[in-house]
Amino acid sequence: MDTVDCQLEYWNRVGPSKSFHHPVNVDRLARWVSFDDPILDYGCGYGRVLQILDHLGYRRLIGVDPAMAMIAEARRRLPGVRLDHCMDPCRLDLENESIAAVLLFTVLTCVPSDEGQRSILREIDRVLKHDGLLYISDLWLQADARNVERYERDYGKYGTYGVFDLPEGVTLRHQDRRWVEELTAQYLWRSTPTDRGDGNG
Repeated sequence: MDTVDCQLEYWNRVGPSKSFHHPVNVDRLARWVSFDDPILDYGCGYGRVLQILDHLGYRRLIGVDPAMAMIAEARRRLPGVRLDHCMDPCRLDLENESIAAVLLFTVLTCVPSDEGQRSILREIDRVLKHDGLLYISDLWLQADARNVERYERDYGKYGTYGVFDLPEGVTLRHQDRRWVEELTAQYLWRSTPTDRGDGNG
């Protein structure tokens, strides 16, 4: 992964206190995944999505995150769920084709480079069952003046429209739908359309 993809100092310092709001389409998830299927929340943060699924009755939940502070908070909230601090997010301590569904909630936003995102998808491809489900929920490119100014300001620095720096010291990326389609096109899992985020950050 590129240096810009490894912003652990920021996520360890700020992450546990941030509010994340991406909704989970639990009805759609239930159509594809049973309560006994192993589900991986990749980049689980402090466990917000896992808490929702745990309360619904999903019994085989796994969360991984490279930020130790995030995992510590997730363990405090969810003592009965497997939560792993992954030093290398592109090499998980999971068997090949052992996971029925992988949740990727606003993770691509936090991994700005093309190669960093490709590395994540390669590792997901390794651990996800051949007929598994990848559920991506992320932030699309926005057309409002504030976001357009940020995209144009930092395009020369990063070479990708949609990547931008925030004053608090983190670099993020809003997703071009065509790029996400290209990123996932070579894989054969069942997929749900990427949820539309509001782009606020």
